[in-house]
Amino acid sequence: MRDSLYVQAFLSSLEVAAVSTALCLALGYPMAYGIARSGRRWRGALLLLVLLPFWTSFLVRVYAWMGLLGNNGLINELLLALHLVDEPIVMLQTRFAMYVGIVYSYLPFMILPLYANLERHDESLREAAVDLGATPLRAFLHVTLPLSLPGIVAGSMLVFIPAVGEFVIPRLLGGADSLMIGRVLWDEFFSNRDWPGASAVAVVLLVVLVIPIVILQRYWAREAQGSAMPRRATPARATGGGASLQRELDESERPMRESKARS
Repeated sequence: MRDSLYVQAFLSSLEVAAVSTALCLALGYPMAYGIARSGRRWRGALLLLVLLPFWTSFLVRVYAWMGLLGNNGLINELLLALHLVDEPIVMLQTRFAMYVGIVYSYLPFMILPLYANLERHDESLREAAVDLGATPLRAFLHVTLPLSLPGIVAGSMLVFIPAVGEFVIPRLLGGADSLMIGRVLWDEFFSNRDWPGASAVAVVLLVVLVIPIVILQRYWAREAQGSAMPRRATPARATGGGASLQRELDESERPMRESKARS
């Protein structure tokens, strides 16, 4: 019975983390692209706005969303004042609230790696594609997007890995159906006092999350090794050609040296 609970919680955590990562990518890529293509005088201010939430405690930000999404929260009060709804919408203690909290909290971890990647792109490649007849969309899909894959992978891992073991957001914003492995481990450690079982589940979770990272690092190392061009050894023929060229230069300078010696 408990094993099935662990499996269900683990699968639910993977689902929530995957959906949250996809939402962060859908929101973060246009933002990172806009920052990378903006003027240099605006990039610092835009990056500051991305980092600004980190100046506030993570727990305080989650509690702020509780105030916004509650039945008497700001969002429902605004909807009622505009006569868009007749009664408050239940948003708190739902999966929607949980996704909102996770995406809001981890969105900067998606934007920053993407910005670091997109900012280093050579604009002449995209301009060359456009000059060769590609539409802006086609140039983006065939030039910009493939070059930004390392940033996409890095940002996705920075969001997916902590989202799998998230505990605070599902506990405060999620409902009873938001079964996450973090909540299960908390209950096993501090409520049931089953430390050996909870430790085993935590180790299994760690191994499952580490394996994709190791595989990805090996893939990147293989790609980097394959793309590195080996230096060619200098052929003996080239060396001989250089020596013969030097002899020709010496022969051409000999009359000048002889004339200097006579004078």
